[in-house]
Amino acid sequence: MNALEMEPSAYNLMIEYLCEHGRAGKAETFFRQLMKKGVQDSAAFNSLIRGHSKEGNPDSAFEIIKIMGRRGVPRDADSYRLLIESYLRKGEPADAKTVLDSMLESGHLPESLLYRSVMESLFDDGRVQTASRVMKSMVEKGVKENMDLVSKILEALLMRGHVEEALGRIDLLMLNGCEPDFDCLLSILCEKEKTIAALKLLDFVLERDCIIDFSIYDKVLDALLAAGKTLNAYSILCKILEKRGSTDWSSRDELIKSLNQEGNTKQADVLSRMIKGTDGGPVKRGGKRKATVAT
Repeated sequence: MNALEMEPSAYNLMIEYLCEHGRAGKAETFFRQLMKKGVQDSAAFNSLIRGHSKEGNPDSAFEIIKIMGRRGVPRDADSYRLLIESYLRKGEPADAKTVLDSMLESGHLPESLLYRSVMESLFDDGRVQTASRVMKSMVEKGVKENMDLVSKILEALLMRGHVEEALGRIDLLMLNGCEPDFDCLLSILCEKEKTIAALKLLDFVLERDCIIDFSIYDKVLDALLAAGKTLNAYSILCKILEKRGSTDWSSRDELIKSLNQEGNTKQADVLSRMIKGTDGGPVKRGGKRKATVAT
C-alpha cells in the first residue's frame, strides 16, 4: 500500500512508534510527505512535538507548533508542557517562557507546577524581570500558589531598584486576594540599606492601610536616619502619625535635632507639635485585615 494512501489510524501508529523509540526526525520526514498531500492530523503533529521534546530537540518541536498554528491545527496542553520542560532541561528558560506564552495564547491554562518551573529557571538565570512577567500572568490567570517564589521575585525587584514594577505586582496580588509578607520585605530592605525602596514600600503599605508590626516602622525610620535622609524620615513619620496615631520611636528627638541642624526648622517645628499632639493618645491599630496568603 502506498504510504500516502494510508488511513490515519495506520500512519498515526507508525509516527507514534517512531517518536517513542527515539526516531522523531524520521517520523517528521514521513509526516511531511503526508502534509504535502494535505494531511493535517492533530494526533500526528502532537506526537512529533512530544518525540522531539523527549529527544532533547525543542527547536524542532517548536517549529511543529508554529506550523500547527499557521494551519489552525489544535495543540495539546501536554505537548506544550513537554516542550517547555525540554527547553528547561537544556538551560534555555527564555525559550521556555516563549512557549509558555504560546500555550496561553492557544487557550491552555498551565498548571501551577509548570509556572513555577519557568519562573524558578528564569530567576536562577538572573532574569528577574522576565520571571516577574510570568508571575503577573500566573496571578492574572487565578493561580494563587508558588507564593514563596513570588516573595523572592518581589524582593529581587526591590533590591535591584525596580520599585514601581514590584509595587505594581504587589497591587495585582492584593487585588487577587494574596498579600506578601510586608514585614519581611521591609526588614530585608533596611538590613541591605535599600532605604529608598523601603520608604516607597512603607508608603504603599500606609496608603493601602495594611497592617504591619510596629517595630517595622521603627526599623525603616532608623535606616533613613542612619543614611542621612532626614527629610524622607520626616515625611514618612508624619504619615505614620496621621495613619497610626502616637509613636514611641526612640530616635524621634534625634530626627528633630537633625532637621534643625540642617536648616529644616519648619519641618522640625511641625513634627514637634505633631508628636506632642499624639503623645499619650491611643495607637490606631486599625487597617485592612491581611489577605490569606496562598502557599
